[in-house]
Amino acid sequence: MQATLSRLAACGTAAVLSLATFGVQAATQLMIVTPWPEGNFQVKTLNQFADAVKEATDGEVELDIHAGGDLGLKGPELLSAVRDGIVQGADMLLTQQVGEAPLLGIESVPYLTRNQDDAALLRDTAWPYYEAVAAEFNQKFLYTVPWPGQGVFTQQPVKTVDDLAGVKLRTVDKNGTEFFKALGASPVQMPWGEVVPALASGAIDGVTTSTPSGVDGSFWEFTDYFNKLDWQLAPDVVSINLDAWNSLTGEQQQTIESLARKMEPRFQQISQDEDTRNAKILADHGIHMSAPDAALSEQLTEAAQPQWQQFRDTAGPKADELMTRYLEARDAP
Repeated sequence: MQATLSRLAACGTAAVLSLATFGVQAATQLMIVTPWPEGNFQVKTLNQFADAVKEATDGEVELDIHAGGDLGLKGPELLSAVRDGIVQGADMLLTQQVGEAPLLGIESVPYLTRNQDDAALLRDTAWPYYEAVAAEFNQKFLYTVPWPGQGVFTQQPVKTVDDLAGVKLRTVDKNGTEFFKALGASPVQMPWGEVVPALASGAIDGVTTSTPSGVDGSFWEFTDYFNKLDWQLAPDVVSINLDAWNSLTGEQQQTIESLARKMEPRFQQISQDEDTRNAKILADHGIHMSAPDAALSEQLTEAAQPQWQQFRDTAGPKADELMTRYLEARDAP
């Protein structure tokens, strides 16, 4: 593993060095990695951003996108990989970075948000805190793109909490693992690259994720039901190593930041559109789609409450302040 990281670091150093010896017009290439497969909407929007950066900088800055985890880096490793300059940037699931930075897990605290408006408010409230974490980890966050609300893909219908009892369920982060354990399931936290083999082998019975991932993984081959619990609406963030960022000119930085602000709302709308489109694809392949009724929603909300307090207590000195600001803004008349 260490040899692999050393080779990646060497590649990364070579990528960030503009080819100055060939003249000032040579491009600066920044290696950006993402664990998601090529067809996923997160990769598509990332490629759109890369194309826009190249065009807007007249080819002076190029983002070299590596999708599908082809460099061997897993999702939870990306915050530290960008910090250490192993790669110059990443499109990473923010809530998978809680092992390094617990505050980044606020958007996966179960049922803290229940719809897109809540999620947008939480993201806006949290953004200054995210920027501080990014600086601490030697990087700059450019923009976020939320995933659609998460649900559960299962082999049997989930109508009550009892239907989750003992189900071996893949989870994506610590908050999800603790939430579904409290609901009586047997959660197994694993990165995306291991999910389909685990389903195929029977190592897990189901998956907590969103509709685009269900299509990416052809989950209709392994499961029959999807209950869209909307227990979290967590985002990806596109991040750049601060040393690589500071190697760019001020004009290039301003151009890229301007593009990020301009394109972020469009990408966030694409996420919502993808949810609708992929839900239809799943249904067309025989997946039975549902949402929790009032009784199940009440059970889920009750199960989530201890994690609200746990986040306040364990996610660092700013956690209580951030959650209080969000809840006050959400509940304001």
